[in-house]
Amino acid sequence: QVQLMESGGGLVQSGGSLRLSCAASGFTSVHGIGWFRQAPGEEREGVSCIESQDETTLYADSVRGRFTISRDNAKNTVYLQMNSLKPEDTAVYYCATVFLLAGGCTLVATGDHWGQGTQVTVSS
Repeated sequence: QVQLMESGGGLVQSGGSLRLSCAASGFTSVHGIGWFRQAPGEEREGVSCIESQDETTLYADSVRGRFTISRDNAKNTVYLQMNSLKPEDTAVYYCATVFLLAGGCTLVATGDHWGQGTQVTVSS
């Protein structure tokens, strides 16, 4: 049984930083992991993903250059370092397993493994 658990959310001022963690358990093979976010009244959107083997990454245009995704396979943990945060980054952030394509990961969740989410609030 694959389980994902996010942590690290909180309240931060505009321009500040947070690091989210996604701890995974129950993996018997490697997976691509993605971060998604959902603001009130909006659809869930893909933020970033990291491939399982060569750690190829992908970022949404809205966060490229500000967010960095990484993984520590020894700890089964994926991180999302968020810098230069903006009020529009306010959302519940989720991690999930994602589909892989030749050459990397996608921002399309497999749909079967999601964490419970962690709230990120950026004040102006």
